[in-house]
Amino acid sequence: MTHDTQPPPPPTDAAAPVPDTPAVPDRLSTDPRSPYYVAAWLERGVGIRFNGHERADVEEYCLSGGWIKVASGKRALSIDDEVTP
Repeated sequence: MTHDTQPPPPPTDAAAPVPDTPAVPDRLSTDPRSPYYVAAWLERGVGIRFNGHERADVEEYCLSGGWIKVASGKRALSIDDEVTP
């Protein structure tokens, strides 16, 4: 009598494990007034690497657009501020 040392093959109807982590949002903002504000993602923590540098001052980002928004030097613009070229 011989013993097979190989484990049995997995069942063919077994589903692959699905990660419980949702996809990263394409756009996210730290401003609660923004439509792209998602508190759950901000509580979880999101790291931003832009042009090879880790950034901690990002207020909003867009993956598909390839841009980030950071606070201006002395004063951040508010929603009601008029932007002139």
